[in-house]
Amino acid sequence: MSAPTPIPAPANRLLALDALRGFDMFWIVGADAIGGALHHLRGGPVLQLVAEQMEHVAWEGFHFYDLIFPLFVFMVGAAIPLSIDKLVAQGGRAEALRRITRRTLLLFAVGIFYYGGIAQEPRLLGVLQRIALCYGATSVLYLWLRPRGLAAVGVALLVGYWALLRFVPVPGFGAGDFREGHNLTNWIDARWLPLRKWSGDHDPEGLLSTLPAITSCLLGVFASKWITNAARSARVRVIGLAAAGVALIALGWMWGVQFPVIKNLWTSSFVLVAGGWSLLLLAAFYQVIDVWRVQRWARPFMWVGANSLLIYLVSNVVDFAKLSERFAGGAVAAWLDAQWAGLGGLVLALVGAGLAVGFCGWLYRRGIFLRI
Repeated sequence: MSAPTPIPAPANRLLALDALRGFDMFWIVGADAIGGALHHLRGGPVLQLVAEQMEHVAWEGFHFYDLIFPLFVFMVGAAIPLSIDKLVAQGGRAEALRRITRRTLLLFAVGIFYYGGIAQEPRLLGVLQRIALCYGATSVLYLWLRPRGLAAVGVALLVGYWALLRFVPVPGFGAGDFREGHNLTNWIDARWLPLRKWSGDHDPEGLLSTLPAITSCLLGVFASKWITNAARSARVRVIGLAAAGVALIALGWMWGVQFPVIKNLWTSSFVLVAGGWSLLLLAAFYQVIDVWRVQRWARPFMWVGANSLLIYLVSNVVDFAKLSERFAGGAVAAWLDAQWAGLGGLVLALVGAGLAVGFCGWLYRRGIFLRI
Protein backbone atom coordinates (compact mmCIF):
# COMPACT_ATOMS: atom_id res chain seq x y z
CA MET A 1 0.00 0.00 0.00
CA SER A 2 1.45 3.35 -1.02
CA ALA A 3 2.06 6.07 1.54
CA PRO A 4 -0.43 8.95 1.65
CA THR A 5 0.48 11.87 -0.56
CA PRO A 6 1.43 14.96 1.45
CA ILE A 7 -0.82 17.97 1.10
CA PRO A 8 0.71 20.24 -1.57
CA ALA A 9 1.78 23.68 -0.48
CA PRO A 10 3.42 26.67 -2.12
CA ALA A 11 7.10 27.11 -1.52
CA ASN A 12 8.01 28.46 1.91
CA ARG A 13 4.44 27.98 3.16
CA LEU A 14 3.99 26.38 6.56
CA LEU A 15 1.09 23.98 6.53
CA ALA A 16 1.04 24.05 10.35
CA LEU A 17 -0.11 27.68 10.28
CA ASP A 18 -3.00 26.90 7.93
CA ALA A 19 -4.04 23.81 9.89
CA LEU A 20 -3.84 25.53 13.27
CA ARG A 21 -5.96 28.41 11.98
CA GLY A 22 -8.55 25.89 10.80
CA PHE A 23 -8.39 24.01 14.11
CA ASP A 24 -9.14 27.27 15.89
CA MET A 25 -12.02 28.16 13.57
CA PHE A 26 -13.50 24.69 14.01
CA TRP A 27 -14.04 25.46 17.68
CA ILE A 28 -15.35 28.93 16.93
CA VAL A 29 -18.15 27.51 14.78
CA GLY A 30 -18.78 24.35 16.83
CA ALA A 31 -17.63 24.70 20.43
CA ASP A 32 -20.84 26.24 21.78
CA ALA A 33 -22.99 23.33 20.63
CA ILE A 34 -20.44 20.66 21.56
CA GLY A 35 -19.86 22.18 24.99
CA GLY A 36 -23.58 22.41 25.70
CA ALA A 37 -24.08 18.79 24.62
CA LEU A 38 -21.24 17.58 26.85
CA HIS A 39 -22.88 19.21 29.86
CA HIS A 40 -26.00 17.12 29.27
CA LEU A 41 -24.12 13.89 28.61
CA ARG A 42 -24.22 11.48 31.50
CA GLY A 43 -20.70 10.82 32.70
CA GLY A 44 -18.18 11.09 35.47
CA PRO A 45 -16.04 13.98 36.75
CA VAL A 46 -13.58 13.73 33.83
CA LEU A 47 -16.36 14.31 31.30
CA GLN A 48 -17.70 17.24 33.30
CA LEU A 49 -14.21 18.73 33.48
CA VAL A 50 -14.01 18.52 29.68
CA ALA A 51 -17.43 20.13 29.41
CA GLU A 52 -16.34 23.00 31.65
CA GLN A 53 -13.35 23.63 29.40
CA MET A 54 -15.79 24.22 26.51
CA GLU A 55 -17.22 27.39 28.03
CA HIS A 56 -15.77 30.72 29.13
CA VAL A 57 -14.93 31.30 32.77
CA ALA A 58 -17.36 33.68 34.45
CA TRP A 59 -14.67 36.32 34.98
CA GLU A 60 -11.28 35.34 36.40
CA GLY A 61 -9.43 32.20 35.31
CA PHE A 62 -8.74 30.30 32.12
CA HIS A 63 -10.51 27.54 30.18
CA PHE A 64 -9.76 26.05 26.78
CA TYR A 65 -12.61 28.10 25.30
CA ASP A 66 -10.87 31.28 26.50
CA LEU A 67 -7.93 30.40 24.25
CA ILE A 68 -9.87 30.38 20.99
CA PHE A 69 -10.00 34.13 20.33
CA PRO A 70 -6.42 35.03 21.42
CA LEU A 71 -5.16 32.03 19.44
CA PHE A 72 -6.74 33.50 16.32
CA VAL A 73 -5.18 36.92 17.03
CA PHE A 74 -1.86 35.10 17.50
CA MET A 75 -2.33 33.37 14.13
CA VAL A 76 -3.08 36.72 12.47
CA GLY A 77 0.28 37.91 13.76
CA ALA A 78 2.02 34.76 12.55
CA ALA A 79 0.80 35.45 9.00
CA ILE A 80 2.00 39.05 8.98
CA PRO A 81 5.71 38.48 8.19
CA LEU A 82 4.80 36.02 5.43
CA SER A 83 2.48 38.51 3.72
CA ILE A 84 4.14 41.86 4.52
CA ASP A 85 7.61 40.74 3.42
CA LYS A 86 6.11 39.72 0.09
CA LEU A 87 4.26 43.04 -0.28
CA VAL A 88 7.40 45.05 0.48
CA ALA A 89 9.45 42.99 -2.00
CA GLN A 90 6.87 43.55 -4.73
CA GLY A 91 5.96 47.21 -4.24
CA GLY A 92 7.92 48.76 -1.38
CA ARG A 93 6.80 50.05 1.99
CA ALA A 94 4.39 52.62 0.59
CA GLU A 95 2.43 49.99 -1.34
CA ALA A 96 2.49 47.65 1.65
CA LEU A 97 1.14 50.41 3.88
CA ARG A 98 -1.65 51.10 1.39
CA ARG A 99 -2.64 47.43 1.36
CA ILE A 100 -2.48 47.21 5.15
CA THR A 101 -4.74 50.25 5.50
CA ARG A 102 -7.25 48.89 3.00
CA ARG A 103 -7.41 45.48 4.67
CA THR A 104 -7.79 47.00 8.11
CA LEU A 105 -10.65 49.27 7.07
CA LEU A 106 -12.42 46.54 5.11
CA LEU A 107 -12.24 44.04 7.96
CA PHE A 108 -13.41 46.69 10.42
CA ALA A 109 -16.37 47.46 8.16
CA VAL A 110 -17.20 43.75 7.87
CA GLY A 111 -17.21 43.62 11.67
CA ILE A 112 -19.74 46.47 11.82
CA PHE A 113 -21.92 44.60 9.33
CA TYR A 114 -21.56 41.31 11.23
CA TYR A 115 -22.91 42.86 14.42
CA GLY A 116 -26.06 44.24 12.84
CA GLY A 117 -24.83 46.87 10.39
CA ILE A 118 -26.61 50.21 10.52
CA ALA A 119 -30.14 48.78 10.51
CA GLN A 120 -29.90 48.69 14.30
CA GLU A 121 -27.61 50.39 16.77
CA PRO A 122 -24.20 49.11 15.59
CA ARG A 123 -21.54 47.62 17.81
CA LEU A 124 -18.48 49.75 17.14
CA LEU A 125 -16.00 47.25 18.60
CA GLY A 126 -16.31 43.47 18.37
CA VAL A 127 -14.31 40.37 17.53
CA LEU A 128 -13.68 41.24 13.87
CA GLN A 129 -12.98 44.87 14.69
CA ARG A 130 -10.40 43.83 17.29
CA ILE A 131 -8.76 41.54 14.75
CA ALA A 132 -8.69 44.43 12.27
CA LEU A 133 -7.11 46.83 14.77
CA CYS A 134 -4.54 44.29 15.93
CA TYR A 135 -3.66 43.40 12.34
CA GLY A 136 -3.34 47.04 11.30
CA ALA A 137 -1.29 48.15 14.28
CA THR A 138 1.00 45.11 14.26
CA SER A 139 1.56 45.31 10.51
CA VAL A 140 2.55 48.98 10.67
CA LEU A 141 4.88 48.27 13.59
CA TYR A 142 6.40 45.38 11.64
CA LEU A 143 7.00 47.64 8.65
CA TRP A 144 9.07 50.14 10.59
CA LEU A 145 10.62 48.41 13.60
CA ARG A 146 13.28 45.76 14.02
CA PRO A 147 12.67 42.77 16.32
CA ARG A 148 14.07 44.55 19.37
CA GLY A 149 11.77 47.49 18.74
CA LEU A 150 8.77 45.17 18.37
CA ALA A 151 9.68 43.41 21.61
CA ALA A 152 10.00 46.76 23.40
CA VAL A 153 6.56 47.83 22.17
CA GLY A 154 5.01 44.51 23.25
CA VAL A 155 6.50 44.72 26.74
CA ALA A 156 5.55 48.39 27.07
CA LEU A 157 1.93 47.63 26.17
CA LEU A 158 1.68 44.87 28.78
CA VAL A 159 3.44 46.79 31.56
CA GLY A 160 1.66 50.05 30.69
CA TYR A 161 -1.75 48.36 30.72
CA TRP A 162 -0.98 46.77 34.10
CA ALA A 163 0.14 50.15 35.50
CA LEU A 164 -3.03 51.88 34.31
CA LEU A 165 -5.36 49.32 35.86
CA ARG A 166 -3.27 48.95 38.99
CA PHE A 167 -2.59 52.60 39.89
CA VAL A 168 -5.17 54.85 38.16
CA PRO A 169 -8.15 55.27 40.52
CA VAL A 170 -11.66 54.63 39.21
CA PRO A 171 -14.32 56.96 40.67
CA GLY A 172 -16.22 55.13 43.38
CA PHE A 173 -13.92 52.09 43.43
CA GLY A 174 -10.34 53.33 43.66
CA ALA A 175 -7.30 51.80 41.95
CA GLY A 176 -6.41 48.15 41.51
CA ASP A 177 -9.96 46.77 41.61
CA PHE A 178 -10.26 44.25 38.76
CA ARG A 179 -13.87 43.18 39.36
CA GLU A 180 -16.39 43.61 36.56
CA GLY A 181 -17.60 47.20 36.38
CA HIS A 182 -15.06 48.35 38.96
CA ASN A 183 -11.97 48.57 36.76
CA LEU A 184 -10.55 51.31 34.55
CA THR A 185 -11.15 49.35 31.32
CA ASN A 186 -14.89 49.03 31.93
CA TRP A 187 -15.10 52.61 33.21
CA ILE A 188 -13.55 54.00 30.00
CA ASP A 189 -15.93 51.94 27.86
CA ALA A 190 -18.93 53.15 29.83
CA ARG A 191 -17.97 56.79 29.27
CA TRP A 192 -16.11 56.89 25.98
CA LEU A 193 -17.17 53.91 23.84
CA PRO A 194 -20.21 54.97 21.79
CA LEU A 195 -23.10 52.91 20.41
CA ARG A 196 -24.00 49.35 21.44
CA LYS A 197 -21.79 47.51 23.91
CA TRP A 198 -21.78 43.74 24.40
CA SER A 199 -21.97 43.71 28.20
CA GLY A 200 -24.34 46.54 29.02
CA ASP A 201 -22.20 49.61 29.60
CA HIS A 202 -18.87 48.00 28.67
CA ASP A 203 -17.46 45.61 26.09
CA PRO A 204 -15.00 42.68 26.27
CA GLU A 205 -13.50 44.01 23.01
CA GLY A 206 -13.48 47.59 24.25
CA LEU A 207 -11.15 50.54 23.86
CA LEU A 208 -8.37 50.16 26.41
CA SER A 209 -8.15 46.35 26.27
CA THR A 210 -7.29 46.53 22.57
CA LEU A 211 -3.78 47.67 23.54
CA PRO A 212 -2.59 44.43 25.20
CA ALA A 213 -4.33 42.47 22.42
CA ILE A 214 -1.76 43.97 20.03
CA THR A 215 0.91 42.15 22.01
CA SER A 216 -0.97 38.88 21.42
CA CYS A 217 -0.58 39.61 17.71
CA LEU A 218 3.09 40.52 18.14
CA LEU A 219 3.73 37.14 19.79
CA GLY A 220 2.50 35.55 16.57
CA VAL A 221 4.99 37.66 14.59
CA PHE A 222 7.90 36.45 16.73
CA ALA A 223 6.73 32.84 16.47
CA SER A 224 6.52 33.11 12.69
CA LYS A 225 9.98 34.65 12.37
CA TRP A 226 11.42 31.93 14.60
CA ILE A 227 9.80 29.01 12.83
CA THR A 228 10.62 30.23 9.30
CA ASN A 229 14.32 30.84 9.98
CA ALA A 230 16.03 28.30 7.74
CA ALA A 231 19.30 28.68 9.67
CA ARG A 232 17.73 26.73 12.56
CA SER A 233 17.07 23.02 12.48
CA ALA A 234 13.49 21.80 12.79
CA ARG A 235 14.35 20.36 16.21
CA VAL A 236 15.60 23.71 17.46
CA ARG A 237 12.50 25.45 16.12
CA VAL A 238 10.14 23.09 17.92
CA ILE A 239 12.09 23.13 21.19
CA GLY A 240 12.33 26.91 21.07
CA LEU A 241 8.58 27.36 20.55
CA ALA A 242 7.73 24.84 23.27
CA ALA A 243 10.19 26.31 25.78
CA ALA A 244 8.91 29.83 25.14
CA GLY A 245 5.34 28.58 25.53
CA VAL A 246 6.02 26.97 28.91
CA ALA A 247 7.88 30.08 30.09
CA LEU A 248 5.04 32.42 29.10
CA ILE A 249 2.43 30.26 30.82
CA ALA A 250 4.48 30.21 34.02
CA LEU A 251 5.12 33.97 33.88
CA GLY A 252 1.46 34.63 33.16
CA TRP A 253 0.20 32.70 36.17
CA MET A 254 2.84 34.25 38.42
CA TRP A 255 1.82 37.72 37.25
CA GLY A 256 -1.79 36.62 37.68
CA VAL A 257 -1.31 36.52 41.45
CA GLN A 258 -1.16 40.33 41.36
CA PHE A 259 -2.87 41.03 38.01
CA PRO A 260 -5.52 38.31 37.51
CA VAL A 261 -5.94 36.30 34.31
CA ILE A 262 -9.17 37.79 32.91
CA LYS A 263 -10.13 37.36 29.27
CA ASN A 264 -12.84 40.05 29.31
CA LEU A 265 -10.20 42.60 30.31
CA TRP A 266 -7.48 40.97 28.17
CA THR A 267 -5.15 41.44 31.13
CA SER A 268 -1.41 41.26 30.60
CA SER A 269 -1.27 37.97 32.48
CA PHE A 270 -3.99 36.62 30.18
CA VAL A 271 -1.89 37.63 27.15
CA LEU A 272 1.05 35.60 28.48
CA VAL A 273 -0.98 32.51 29.40
CA ALA A 274 -2.91 32.47 26.10
CA GLY A 275 0.27 33.24 24.15
CA GLY A 276 2.09 30.38 25.85
CA TRP A 277 -0.61 27.88 24.93
CA SER A 278 -0.65 29.26 21.38
CA LEU A 279 3.09 28.63 21.08
CA LEU A 280 2.72 25.08 22.40
CA LEU A 281 -0.04 24.32 19.89
CA LEU A 282 2.00 25.78 17.03
CA ALA A 283 5.01 23.69 18.08
CA ALA A 284 2.88 20.53 18.14
CA PHE A 285 1.25 21.23 14.77
CA TYR A 286 4.59 22.11 13.18
CA GLN A 287 6.26 18.94 14.50
CA VAL A 288 3.50 16.64 13.27
CA ILE A 289 2.58 18.33 9.98
CA ASP A 290 5.75 19.99 8.68
CA VAL A 291 8.46 17.85 10.27
CA TRP A 292 6.97 14.36 10.47
CA ARG A 293 4.79 15.06 7.38
CA VAL A 294 1.78 13.35 8.97
CA GLN A 295 -0.77 15.48 7.19
CA ARG A 296 -3.87 13.61 6.12
CA TRP A 297 -5.65 14.19 9.45
CA ALA A 298 -5.10 17.96 9.06
CA ARG A 299 -6.83 18.26 5.69
CA PRO A 300 -10.27 19.22 7.13
CA PHE A 301 -8.65 21.88 9.30
CA MET A 302 -6.90 23.28 6.23
CA TRP A 303 -10.26 23.53 4.45
CA VAL A 304 -11.59 25.60 7.34
CA GLY A 305 -8.43 27.67 7.69
CA ALA A 306 -8.44 28.57 4.01
CA ASN A 307 -11.87 30.22 4.42
CA SER A 308 -11.78 31.27 8.06
CA LEU A 309 -13.45 34.64 7.49
CA LEU A 310 -16.15 33.22 5.22
CA ILE A 311 -17.15 30.39 7.58
CA TYR A 312 -17.21 32.86 10.48
CA LEU A 313 -19.64 35.07 8.57
CA VAL A 314 -21.74 32.16 7.30
CA SER A 315 -22.06 30.69 10.81
CA ASN A 316 -23.77 33.94 11.83
CA VAL A 317 -26.48 33.29 9.24
CA VAL A 318 -26.62 29.48 9.07
CA ASP A 319 -27.16 27.57 12.32
CA PHE A 320 -25.26 24.37 11.54
CA ALA A 321 -26.35 22.85 14.85
CA LYS A 322 -30.02 23.34 13.89
CA LEU A 323 -29.35 22.11 10.37
CA SER A 324 -27.91 18.91 11.80
CA GLU A 325 -31.36 18.03 13.18
CA ARG A 326 -32.44 17.24 9.61
CA PHE A 327 -29.80 14.49 9.52
CA ALA A 328 -29.58 13.18 13.07
CA GLY A 329 -32.55 14.65 14.90
CA GLY A 330 -35.97 13.34 15.80
CA ALA A 331 -36.16 9.59 16.25
CA VAL A 332 -32.42 9.17 15.72
CA ALA A 333 -31.51 11.56 18.52
CA ALA A 334 -34.20 10.06 20.78
CA TRP A 335 -32.85 6.54 20.23
CA LEU A 336 -29.31 7.69 20.99
CA ASP A 337 -30.48 9.38 24.18
CA ALA A 338 -32.20 6.17 25.19
CA GLN A 339 -28.90 4.32 24.84
CA TRP A 340 -26.97 6.92 26.84
CA ALA A 341 -28.57 10.08 28.21
CA GLY A 342 -27.35 13.13 26.33
CA LEU A 343 -25.68 11.21 23.50
CA GLY A 344 -28.22 12.43 20.96
CA GLY A 345 -27.36 16.06 21.67
CA LEU A 346 -23.65 15.37 21.32
CA VAL A 347 -24.15 13.61 18.00
CA LEU A 348 -26.25 16.55 16.75
CA ALA A 349 -23.49 18.98 17.76
CA LEU A 350 -20.79 16.91 16.05
CA VAL A 351 -22.89 16.56 12.89
CA GLY A 352 -23.40 20.33 12.87
CA ALA A 353 -19.66 20.94 13.16
CA GLY A 354 -19.10 18.34 10.44
CA LEU A 355 -21.51 20.17 8.13
CA ALA A 356 -19.52 23.38 8.62
CA VAL A 357 -16.27 21.55 7.83
CA GLY A 358 -17.86 19.84 4.83
CA PHE A 359 -19.05 23.19 3.50
CA CYS A 360 -15.49 24.51 3.76
CA GLY A 361 -14.22 21.41 1.95
CA TRP A 362 -16.71 21.99 -0.86
CA LEU A 363 -15.46 25.59 -1.22
CA TYR A 364 -11.83 24.46 -1.07
CA ARG A 365 -12.20 21.89 -3.85
CA ARG A 366 -13.79 24.50 -6.10
CA GLY A 367 -11.16 27.13 -5.37
CA ILE A 368 -13.64 29.52 -3.74
CA PHE A 369 -11.95 31.71 -1.13
CA LEU A 370 -12.94 34.97 0.54
CA ARG A 371 -9.96 37.33 0.74
CA ILE A 372 -9.72 40.88 2.10
